[in-house]
Amino acid sequence: MANANNWLKSAKSKKDNDDSDHWLSVSDLMAGLMMVFLFISVALMLLSTIERAKIKEVAVAYQENQVAIYNALVGEFDEDLERWGAEIDKNTLAFNFHSPEVLFAIGDIVLKDKYKEILTDFFPRYLEVLSTFKSSIGEIRIEGHTSSVWNQYVTADESYFKNMELSQGRTRSVLEYVYMLHKAQYYFEKDWIKKHIAAVGLSSSMAILDGNGVEDGEKSRRVSFRVITNAEVQIRRILEADD
Repeated sequence: MANANNWLKSAKSKKDNDDSDHWLSVSDLMAGLMMVFLFISVALMLLSTIERAKIKEVAVAYQENQVAIYNALVGEFDEDLERWGAEIDKNTLAFNFHSPEVLFAIGDIVLKDKYKEILTDFFPRYLEVLSTFKSSIGEIRIEGHTSSVWNQYVTADESYFKNMELSQGRTRSVLEYVYMLHKAQYYFEKDWIKKHIAAVGLSSSMAILDGNGVEDGEKSRRVSFRVITNAEVQIRRILEADD
């Protein structure tokens, strides 16, 4: 009987030890997994911080580049803006010609002689300024804008699309004229101009409003030359640099 009791005690003690070893192994496994997850979290946080720093670097460079382009344009054209009826938008880098009576006849896409004279003077100098920033330019858009008015006999939707056709025709006329200026080709070759300068008609989609939210028809009728930088390309280059 004593031997049987001893055997039972020994068996129970062995089982307790086995259970203890089992739970110890699970505990060790869980602790190991927690450490792995911790290391992964820290690594991801570091990568995220690095990528944010890289993107911030591009954002700062982008802003500095925008300011540099704006200052260069103002430095070149400051004395011409008033007599051309033009302005330069610092935020969008749009060079806006705001005198519709100088640009085109009402409802016409043919450039007026006065506007041709302005473009002949403006465009080669414009490209000369931008040639310094060529590597950061993604596109130069010639944008045509109209007011929302067509005439009293058409609906708002019909007016929008008629003005779309008009604005597209006008920007094509402008692009064709400046493209043929031989002096402009001194700064940018024709192939570059074909790939990077686009004519875009925007109808009345970006009409200019006064302080009361009422459309200013005169200011809305304009042609803009707008620089679009390739910040997206620069971001990809920086993020891929360490790959």
